[in-house]
Amino acid sequence: MPNPRDPIVWCGALTAAFLALMLVRIGIPSKPFFDEGHYVPAAREYLALGKYVNREHPLLGKQLIALGIAILGDAPVGWRLPSVLAGAAALFAGMRALWFASRDRFATLAYGVLIATGFYVFVNARIAMLDIFMVAFTMIAYWQLAAALREPERGRLRLALAGAALGLALAAKWNAAPLLVLPGAAFFIMRLRAGRRRFLTSTRGAPVPGVSLIEAALWLGVLPLAIYAATFVPAFFFAENGIGGAGGPANLIALHTDAIRLQESVVKTHPYMSRWPQWVLNTRSIWYLYEPVDGAQRGIVLIGNPLTMTLGLPAVAWAAYAGIAKRDAAAGAAALLYAVTLGFWILSDKPIQFLYHYFLPSMALLAALALALGGLWRLGYRWFAVLPLAGSAALFAYFYPILSAAPLAEGERAFIRWMWLKSWS
Repeated sequence: MPNPRDPIVWCGALTAAFLALMLVRIGIPSKPFFDEGHYVPAAREYLALGKYVNREHPLLGKQLIALGIAILGDAPVGWRLPSVLAGAAALFAGMRALWFASRDRFATLAYGVLIATGFYVFVNARIAMLDIFMVAFTMIAYWQLAAALREPERGRLRLALAGAALGLALAAKWNAAPLLVLPGAAFFIMRLRAGRRRFLTSTRGAPVPGVSLIEAALWLGVLPLAIYAATFVPAFFFAENGIGGAGGPANLIALHTDAIRLQESVVKTHPYMSRWPQWVLNTRSIWYLYEPVDGAQRGIVLIGNPLTMTLGLPAVAWAAYAGIAKRDAAAGAAALLYAVTLGFWILSDKPIQFLYHYFLPSMALLAALALALGGLWRLGYRWFAVLPLAGSAALFAYFYPILSAAPLAEGERAFIRWMWLKSWS
């Protein structure tokens, strides 16, 4: 059987089209909305090294927003363009990760269509929040990890890039923490199963020949933590509330203790708070915006694509079965990543949770669905493989006005058209 051709050109074309679509109305609303009210002021303070605010989250996401402001000005495009670029990176990296994991052209491009039309990336890439940066760096990390397994001759470089991206993902938002430990643990287990007598120093065998377990610990353990810590260096230089300064924590450890305290102190109920069963069943939404702004009634809602979030659930079950019974590594990895990222929130004692915490699990769910559709394509059931992609695109087009802040001619009651469930409103 000939090796399948790498669909990298199609991956690039799909990413370019998605980037262009995300840029439409990126300056609307022309004022901060939803959690931009926290992160844009924090980015401004970072540029001025004034007061260290929003200490309950790591710095990197706000540093990237600040970079946009520094280059493009303190205006909506400056606030949001870094998020848009991160959204494009998440899409491209996700496709590349699935390609190296599966070598399945159809599944790879299907994954791109599912991500682009799945609502989560599109909506979160058009607002100056932290989640899109975390997801983008996570996708880059798993792209490099999959490539290291597939191309061991460049495994050392790939592992180093993966470790750096994992550190940056954690530095964007702590939600990436469950995925930080998986690569190192998988490397350890696979090398242990290889049965080498000197398994700590041996460079032979899976998963990446030429790299010892000790070296892998450097790339996948020490490097991510070092990069994560390095992103906090500016915290020592804030004029107020910085590390070691007046009103600030004494050191980096104290900063994290304070951040955990601040996160746990948020116990007041919120109209959009939700829990994991609602995320899985797609029965809850978050309205990032719904008000008259910039001359029209506009809305931006975060919700999962109703079709793919539903089809993805049996796809995850199939992926778990395929991973165990058929030793399909790509499918098993998708199921494992879904279980770990969702399990993190099932076990979490964080009192207030929101739908955007399902962002990472949704990426794994769509990967499982793409792989399932790829299996149908190979078996000759091509209409069954294509129809969910067409349906996902059609639903994206239908919901597009309230995903993109389009003017709603019907006025303030316009949202009723899209609210299929009462709990979405």
